Amino acid sequence: MDIQQLRCFLAAAETLHFGRAAQSLDMLPASLGRQIRLLEERLDSRLFLRTTRSVTLTEAGTAILEDVRALVTQADRLETRLRGLRREGTPVLRVGAIDSAAAGLMPQLLRHLRAEHPQIDVQLIEQKTIHLLPKLLSGALDIAFCRPPDQRDPRIEFRTLFFETAVVALPSDHPLASRPEIAIIDLAEAPLIVPDRRSRPHSHDLTIKLFVDAGLTARIAQLAEEKHTIVNLVATGTGLAIVPRWTARLSVPGVSFVPLAMAPGHSLSRLILAAAWTRGTRDPHRDALLAILERHLAEIESSA
Repeated sequence: MDIQQLRCFLAAAETLHFGRAAQSLDMLPASLGRQIRLLEERLDSRLFLRTTRSVTLTEAGTAILEDVRALVTQADRLETRLRGLRREGTPVLRVGAIDSAAAGLMPQLLRHLRAEHPQIDVQLIEQKTIHLLPKLLSGALDIAFCRPPDQRDPRIEFRTLFFETAVVALPSDHPLASRPEIAIIDLAEAPLIVPDRRSRPHSHDLTIKLFVDAGLTARIAQLAEEKHTIVNLVATGTGLAIVPRWTARLSVPGVSFVPLAMAPGHSLSRLILAAAWTRGTRDPHRDALLAILERHLAEIESSA
């Protein structure tokens, strides 16, 4: 059983608030929700009842709470002991990633890294770009996969990897869901769920710019911060959403993802995915990861 899933369950059970639980674990609420959903699937039991106003434990969740607490405590003790026994100098690469990179890029990249450099341990931290870049400068991260900001800090080096493909998330029973692709003009009258610009400026601006370029005005029905929240709102019929293709890996029931048709020559400049690290630093393990990424970039890009 995955100990991280148990940690997420325990944090949510103790706070009865997914946002505060995610913050205590230094992760995104969408990531915490995904881990709990995987645990529920593994146990074939629903552990929480969630409404817009409250989170409560189900009977099954209450029944396993103390056992999970004991398992997590034991795992923490074991981890502390192993850390003390780990020989000095064992390489640990601290990698940050935005949610779409964590869902799409990292599983492929880490598979190659394990095959070619099994001695390198990776610590993966999933957060937004606005949180990842300060961690690079403070030394808490060795490398991050993120959206480069419009105003780039000269202390950070960015390497553009590729443009992520945009798709439209919509209810599976929506009339447009059966189409092979959807054009912006098809969304002219559709209510949209758009990321809050304060936390996700790139994704927000992408949607607005696509409509402006088509001579249209986006009909914003709802602002939301996390992609998992956005996709779940789509499932409820609140509206449609334009999201990176890798968001489709969230696999929310009742939601389909249809490719967005782009005008010839149109660049998805707002969906750049870049690698970032502190300029002037030397790190052989980071360089090994980048070398693997360079060799397999075409393969990874084809799935973006």
